[in-house]
Amino acid sequence: MPAIAGVIVKDLVVHPDARGRLFEVLRRDDPHFTQFGQAYFTTTYAGVVKAWHRHQRQDDHFCCVVGMIKLVVHDDRPGSPTAGRFQEVCFGEHCPRLVVVPRGLWHGWTALGEREAMILNLVSEPYDAAAPDEERLPAHGALPYDWSRRDG
Repeated sequence: MPAIAGVIVKDLVVHPDARGRLFEVLRRDDPHFTQFGQAYFTTTYAGVVKAWHRHQRQDDHFCCVVGMIKLVVHDDRPGSPTAGRFQEVCFGEHCPRLVVVPRGLWHGWTALGEREAMILNLVSEPYDAAAPDEERLPAHGALPYDWSRRDG
């Protein structure tokens, strides 16, 4: 699927040695870093879809550290050069990536395979329980996207 304006997909470099592995997720001198708000982990069980979410003030920086996910982003921003498009990005422990989803874009994911996925999100704004920066739509039927697996 074509890229959406503002979405960044960065392949992460894994440095293995006799002790294990290391990979950097995000640095403050990365060109796509804006500011630190909060870091959290979330998990998704195999076959579950967590979608659709959108923020107006927050940028998300996703890295799947356990399992694999398919992240889907939808652009319905008025005047965007990629308005109407969807973008799929598969990543996780077998394909380490950082995916930056800027504010204003609908996004969600599904866990791939048979195990629970664990996702690290480094957000640009801390969560505000009194005024959450989150809009939600149902995972199925609200946007024209089919979450079912496509074999081929």
